[in-house]
Amino acid sequence: MSKEAVESAQATPHPQVAAAPADAGDAGYSKDLKARHVNMIAIGGAIGTGLFLGAGGRLHNAGPALALAYLVCGVFAFFVVRALGELVLYRPSSGSFVSYAREFLGEKGAYVAGWMYFLNWSTTGIADITAIALYTHYWSMFTSIPQWVLALIALAVVLTVNLISVKIFGEMEFWFAIIKVATLVGFMLIGIFLLATQHDVGGSKPGLSVITDHGGVFPHGLMPVVLVMQGVIFAYAALELVGVAAGETAEPEKVVPRAVNSIMWRVGLFYVGSVVLLALLLPGSVYSADQSPFVTVLSKIGVPAAGDVMNLVVLTAAMSSLNSGLYSTGRILRSMAMAGSAPKFTRVMSRSQVPYGGILLTCAVCVLGVGLNYLVPSKAFEIVLNVASLGIISTWVIIMICHVIFVRRAREGQVTRPHFQLKFSPVTEIATIVFLLVCLGMMWNDEEVGRKTLLLIPVIAVMLVAGWFGIRRQAAKDAAKASSEPPK
Repeated sequence: MSKEAVESAQATPHPQVAAAPADAGDAGYSKDLKARHVNMIAIGGAIGTGLFLGAGGRLHNAGPALALAYLVCGVFAFFVVRALGELVLYRPSSGSFVSYAREFLGEKGAYVAGWMYFLNWSTTGIADITAIALYTHYWSMFTSIPQWVLALIALAVVLTVNLISVKIFGEMEFWFAIIKVATLVGFMLIGIFLLATQHDVGGSKPGLSVITDHGGVFPHGLMPVVLVMQGVIFAYAALELVGVAAGETAEPEKVVPRAVNSIMWRVGLFYVGSVVLLALLLPGSVYSADQSPFVTVLSKIGVPAAGDVMNLVVLTAAMSSLNSGLYSTGRILRSMAMAGSAPKFTRVMSRSQVPYGGILLTCAVCVLGVGLNYLVPSKAFEIVLNVASLGIISTWVIIMICHVIFVRRAREGQVTRPHFQLKFSPVTEIATIVFLLVCLGMMWNDEEVGRKTLLLIPVIAVMLVAGWFGIRRQAAKDAAKASSEPPK
């Protein structure tokens, strides 16, 4: 791809302008996402069930040092999003990192990036609809409804929202994020009040003594903190949605830097701040994986209906994740299909400028998850969540590799870096890639699930290779056709 083509694509103010997009998969989209939508998509990606539900078990295992684990993982997650943000300002694309992988790694790189991302979100979608069904069963009025029926209803609702228009998707994500942020802010205000007034929490006074009297910051040593990072890093999955959403906003050069930069302080405030508060209010041993840590605290001070409120919030987080998964895979698959790396039907667009082919393909895999909920309702969530972890790690690694090559080409004068940059390249990218691979390797310590998940890597590799040999001729034809077509 020439520098001139890229600059032409950057200068295009609206998709209806005559110039052809640098990536064929970017043609036909509306620009209906506003700044508030993208900002909330960014924060919605940063806050999910990993905090609302997963922090309880991690606090029990790692103690107050969990805050350090969230901080360290949050820094590397920020590096990934900052690198992606720079690539977005260089050339906004709804194909996001798949489009950049095509430019800097070739079609093979785009093929691997796209299908691993699809693996991530399609399996995450199964986990989400499973979680939604489980959370709904919390209320007695729904316990008589089979888990698979609730999963199917949730999938149908979110699918309908995604197929209407990108503006409706943006609105739904905006309000989902508002609910999550309002809940966290409310809890933090309550926590600060409890600390300031020294109000009794579970039979003891909150404060630093809660930490010092129960083993300190590292009550179980350093190793549990290191091991828990393999789960913490996945709590930040979906931050890359900022890059996909940027392709459907009118002013990405203004919106993206604000959204990316705000991620860091949001991570510090909501993740690290919440965990520090939780550690100051109750000993780590009181928390458990079976209950939201926020519910644990609120129930200790006698807040009525704390479980109902938090269950609703966690349900919202799962719906938000499913909503984002269908949105992003639809755009990614269309970018791949235009280059011959995905089925042709995933390139089709509706009248409302929605790539419904790719959305329906992801939904079809999620329907298999409904079947999984029917066959093994107690194991469905655990099975798919670990497979999804392989997809998100590979996606983030590919983003950093693309950025290294992008910076190298910029130094050679082939492309121009925007002012919004990831600093200290290539050291930052290499350190991030090493960290992500170490987190992946630490899954080997989990004999029950993690080790089996890692053993799937050769199987997935064989499937990717076989798939590439099946589509490589079509991909070559589509690439040749795209390069020979004159600008429209």
